[in-house]
Amino acid sequence: MPFFAQTANQLHSSEKTNISKDVQDSINPKILSAYKTFVDSAVIYAGQDSLVQAERYIHQAMKLEPANPHNALLFSNLGTLQRRQRQYEKALDSYTYALNMVPRSVPILLNRAALYLEMGKNELARVDYSLVLDLEKKNREALLMRAYIYTGQHDFKSARSDYQSLLTLAPNSYEGRLGLATMEQKAGNSSVSLSILNKMLTDFPHDAVLFTARAGVEQDLQHSDLALLDLEEALKIDPKQTEAYLIRGQIYLSQKNKGQAKRDFEKAISLGTPLADLRELLERCK
Repeated sequence: MPFFAQTANQLHSSEKTNISKDVQDSINPKILSAYKTFVDSAVIYAGQDSLVQAERYIHQAMKLEPANPHNALLFSNLGTLQRRQRQYEKALDSYTYALNMVPRSVPILLNRAALYLEMGKNELARVDYSLVLDLEKKNREALLMRAYIYTGQHDFKSARSDYQSLLTLAPNSYEGRLGLATMEQKAGNSSVSLSILNKMLTDFPHDAVLFTARAGVEQDLQHSDLALLDLEEALKIDPKQTEAYLIRGQIYLSQKNKGQAKRDFEKAISLGTPLADLRELLERCK
């Protein structure tokens, strides 16, 4: 958990949290040393996945110095620990406490936005990513994730704008290029999507995700034979590529090859796809 590990290094820095230097200088050095010891212990336990122990040390640090302005970072990291334990409401409270203390902290806003996405609260996540971009208009994570949210909301114009901004900053961004290809596919621009994926496969010729993505576009274009070739290649590279089994199963089903389709759907379920999501397709395989 990279952001959690930053805390100890940031105890003497106000850059990320906008904590004034005057406030930092007023902290008793002995208390700050003990405080840092608790934080260091929390980092160690978090790195060992001993999340309950890590959380205990964070609480000890905050009790030691309740008015310490660095508690904003600790609240944020407490939220990250709680998020890892799927205690989403507690994590949200912790991130929000942190932002009440330092409302312009980009790392904490990004943490809360990511949590909102996990909770399925995409619009609230979009608001936080927008706040980040008000503070740092070139923040790549915020551009990428807001574009993803816009795509899900079918606001393709806004999504395209964010992806293009990201790719201006980082032309070779894998995530940005794949996201743009996915967005163009959903917007009905299959030829544009295919062009992006073809170029990416030139750069990444052994990438199962890209072969699967291209197969999905080829399926939309009703080029089933090409799609099946790409899916075969994807599964040769990565036999656990769940999406490849789903797409291939749909193609087989459209070709009335119900036995093959059923096997692919069952394989997808064995790899983690919920049975409820495929129940209707399995019924059609009978």
